[in-house]
Amino acid sequence: MILFRLTLSEQISYYRAMSFDSITTILFDLDGTLLPMDQDQFATRYFELFGQHCASLGYDAERTSSALMAGFMAMMNNDGSSTNKGRFDRVFSQESQIDSDQFNQRFAPFYDHQFQQLKVVSRPSALSAQILSYLHRRGYELILATSPLFPRQATLARIAWAGLDPSLFSQITTYETCRYTKPHLGYYRSILEEAGRSADQCMMVGNDVEEDMVVQVLGIDTYLVTDCLINRHDRDLTPFRRGSLEDYYLFCKEHL
Repeated sequence: MILFRLTLSEQISYYRAMSFDSITTILFDLDGTLLPMDQDQFATRYFELFGQHCASLGYDAERTSSALMAGFMAMMNNDGSSTNKGRFDRVFSQESQIDSDQFNQRFAPFYDHQFQQLKVVSRPSALSAQILSYLHRRGYELILATSPLFPRQATLARIAWAGLDPSLFSQITTYETCRYTKPHLGYYRSILEEAGRSADQCMMVGNDVEEDMVVQVLGIDTYLVTDCLINRHDRDLTPFRRGSLEDYYLFCKEHL
């Protein structure tokens, strides 16, 4: 029997015989999971708006956009020796020849204004708030394990787009505090350490096979949300418990 070729009702019957009693903490990805969106469109439009705003501040748009990309790559290759913000600021400053402290101060209003235009590429679902509310009432600790490439200001904006209450999360990962990004296992280990949880107490819910489901290596349980599935290397999905966001809500009601 291959479990994930069964119907949803058959899967529910199968899971009913399983125990999830050890789970105390649920880690959620944001973009594409709690906030359905086309992430390629988001990234493309973000770079466009970034360049436009830099130009409006008197900076060279092409040079700052190139420095932004270099900064993102530096964060993605962070070795844990500094925060992602520290690594980004150093590389951005080197590539753009702009003092990072000065730039950050001048650029900060972008996230309260121009950045909000990106909401149009998202498709907020009422299910997300319902799922979090249900799990919170059930006493689960909720962690927003969103890739920490953005400042807290931008992350809170996307949480608002999703119609979610940030106070429900005991942790929200952002570039100010994290020293790794997905799919580095150090990113997930640091979440576990801060929460004081062992891997077998946690479940990761995400839409990216590579970046989110990697937690299985650590022994963290998983649920792959398929509405905005990202499977860059066309991996076989059979090993993953999976379904739509609505399916996950049903799963929660049955097992958590």
